[in-house]
Amino acid sequence: RNIILNNPRKRNALSLAMLQSLREDLLHDVKNKDLRVIVISAEGPVFCSGHDLKELSSEDDVKHHSQVFEICAEVMTLIQKLPVPVIAKVNGLATAAGCQLVASCDIAVASEKSQFATPGVNIGLFCSTPAVALGRSLPRKVALEMLFTGEPLSAQEALMHGLVSKVVPEDKLEEETMKISHKICESSKSILALGKATFYRQMTQDLDTAYKMTTQVMADNLTLRDGQEGIEAFIQKRKPIWSH
Repeated sequence: RNIILNNPRKRNALSLAMLQSLREDLLHDVKNKDLRVIVISAEGPVFCSGHDLKELSSEDDVKHHSQVFEICAEVMTLIQKLPVPVIAKVNGLATAAGCQLVASCDIAVASEKSQFATPGVNIGLFCSTPAVALGRSLPRKVALEMLFTGEPLSAQEALMHGLVSKVVPEDKLEEETMKISHKICESSKSILALGKATFYRQMTQDLDTAYKMTTQVMADNLTLRDGQEGIEAFIQKRKPIWSH
């Protein structure tokens, strides 16, 4: 499924309406067996500029401001709770909560012209919520330099530090994203769902707890229909037929 941020005139800002729409699109028919991967991309030269600052002016009350930040956090954490992989396809600038969106996706493919920044400090609104995703994707000192200075990372720097998984020329962006998507589609949906959920669970645990939990998951994995099918297919030197 393709989700396209489509308000280029507003630099694809994450207004309350945009966030609600994004949440709806992410959750739409998520249990459908045909849904295997979600790709988030955007129209225009800016992938996403973060929150709509007009919504955060003092004219709106504190309750409204809290609502914007709460639904944003909900959308970012939802991405990692979904049973299918979510790929950010970035072609342009991703700033503040837009940078947070890229950091929150499972995989991110970017064009060479893409840039990533958390410039909130420059307008007196420190990017504290983007920092949650950023601090979990990047080395601490890189994340803090971005947060303290607001200066952007180039696509190559973002790749070097692990914010994105691949950088390709703009004319190869679609092809590369499709290549990854098609590869994902070759695997069992239930096995991928189990693997994704387990990955994020173990990341927050200490080493011993993580191994204890994943040891049990691997044993459980073998009891799944597709777990048995995959191993039998390998032994019989044939292509597995997944149940999805």
